[in-house]
Amino acid sequence: MFTNKSLNIHDCSRIITYINIRLSPFRFSLCKNILSHRDILVVSLFIKNNIFFLINIYSDSLQSVLKYLKNTGVNIPNVLAIAGDFNIRDSFWDPLFPHYSSHSDLLINITDSLLLGLLYPTNAISTRYSDNNQSLNLVINLMFLRYSLVELDNHAIHLEWRLLLDYVSLTVTIVIEEQLSNNRKHSIVKGSKEEMLFIKDLIKNISSINIFNLSNIKSLENVIDLLAYIVKRAWDKNSKIVNISKHLKSWWDMSCSRDLEKYRSSRSLADWKQFKKTVKNTKHLFFDQKIQEIVNKAREP
Repeated sequence: MFTNKSLNIHDCSRIITYINIRLSPFRFSLCKNILSHRDILVVSLFIKNNIFFLINIYSDSLQSVLKYLKNTGVNIPNVLAIAGDFNIRDSFWDPLFPHYSSHSDLLINITDSLLLGLLYPTNAISTRYSDNNQSLNLVINLMFLRYSLVELDNHAIHLEWRLLLDYVSLTVTIVIEEQLSNNRKHSIVKGSKEEMLFIKDLIKNISSINIFNLSNIKSLENVIDLLAYIVKRAWDKNSKIVNISKHLKSWWDMSCSRDLEKYRSSRSLADWKQFKKTVKNTKHLFFDQKIQEIVNKAREP
């Protein structure tokens, strides 16, 4: 087990955001430079060359996140939605709770400043459940949506997904125009013949660039533009178009493809075992290299 003595448990984030690889054309990015708090995740995405934001929040019983947002004076344009566990009981969103919380004013003021309004679920049920006392079931998980996006007002609470958990899942469907989503990309497999040809083309064409007359900014810009053109042309020439899917794996190489095709042709048990062995070895090698890269970069376990 790897340990880091400088790691403080109070620095660990209590939220997580997962982005499916099929959404990669929208260039999702984690924005720690906007809000730096362990219980806030700001994620950006691009739609029609415009940047938008999604925010995931966990606010503890002390309302640490809300106090942080208030003191920070947060002002983020184009926030599409905020969702999370806010740990606030209020009759405003829970009809079974007769009381009012002063914390809800702070929450509404913050979301209002971001042009977000509270979403009411299609099924008004609790979001946190107690195993031994039904009166302790709570509505503390909320979603706030940009005012102009009324077509997204469809969020639901999924009690059937709870199983043994205390909390239920909340979902909202955001419809994206098909032409905005590109689930295909150009790719070159590491160690392949195409990679060798790509590198060969780069070496040949880059070595032919005249760099002996860089006397001004214009000539430097011309060389940079030529270099970019050479790289793009070599990439387009040697790369293949592949479909982006959840099965796309960065560790996959030519040996995996070769053994998979061999098994598909023969359907023999021996070839299947060889394919599984190749996959196992390839994954181990890939992740061992990644771990070593992290160790070398951090200079510590």
